[in-house]
Amino acid sequence: MSSPLLVDNHTRDLITRALAEDRGAGDITTQAIVPADVSGHATLLAKSPCVVAGLAVAEEVCRQVDPRIVWTSRCTDGARQEPGDVLATAAGPAVGLLGAERTLLNLLQHLSGIATLTRACVDATGGRITVLDTRKTLPGLRALEKYAVRCGGGTNHRFGLYDGVLIKDNHIRVAGSIQEAVRRMRGAQAAAGTSWPIEVEAQSLEQVHDALEAGADIIMLDNLDVETMRTAVAAIAGRAKTEISGGVSLDKIPVLADIGADFVSIGALTHSAPAADISLEIEIG
Repeated sequence: MSSPLLVDNHTRDLITRALAEDRGAGDITTQAIVPADVSGHATLLAKSPCVVAGLAVAEEVCRQVDPRIVWTSRCTDGARQEPGDVLATAAGPAVGLLGAERTLLNLLQHLSGIATLTRACVDATGGRITVLDTRKTLPGLRALEKYAVRCGGGTNHRFGLYDGVLIKDNHIRVAGSIQEAVRRMRGAQAAAGTSWPIEVEAQSLEQVHDALEAGADIIMLDNLDVETMRTAVAAIAGRAKTEISGGVSLDKIPVLADIGADFVSIGALTHSAPAADISLEIEIG
């Protein structure tokens, strides 16, 4: 389970913009049907098995719509929930609850979907390999999506281009070789006084050997078949950490976990996780 989410200014601004996008000039349906002085009680229910992520985000949506809404979480982020379980309740002006509903659910379902898929992938490893996320996130939502990965038991890879070294195929083409790319990276780090581990993407056994000779700290085995990856891990023999990447899906994980690599990075955790099925049911009174 991840530590509780602290809603920062970036997330508050994101929610403000999401609400503005949804409300525009006003909720014409609710304004016509629901009196402003009517109170309501909302229950947030799991409709499918899920791992929850984003309760603090949902609470912030309610707070921004109407500070009079009283939010009560009934579970914690990272908790497994079953259909019918109550995730949270909210009480306050019915107009406000209706105005918060869609934005609240969009964010909570998305983040809980990521946490749910991540937990399934972590469980499938049997503890034999560490599950990493990637930078394949929706623009503006990276911090929340990576938080959801942690809620599901996964581990965050680098957050952006600024906090980790990953020499990819295009870097290698520009530099002319893996050795030259690593040499330039080491020089840049020496000049800057930094010491990030150097990870190199390898798309063949030849590149694996080149990365080893260059002294890479981590070698990413990118889009290689299982037997080639086994051969690569055996050749590396602990001289560098190894990461499996490319086309990883839930059904492949048990086989990949047996290869002997240290990490498996899964872009699908954030770019393809199905939204969790969660509903918000509002009653008057």
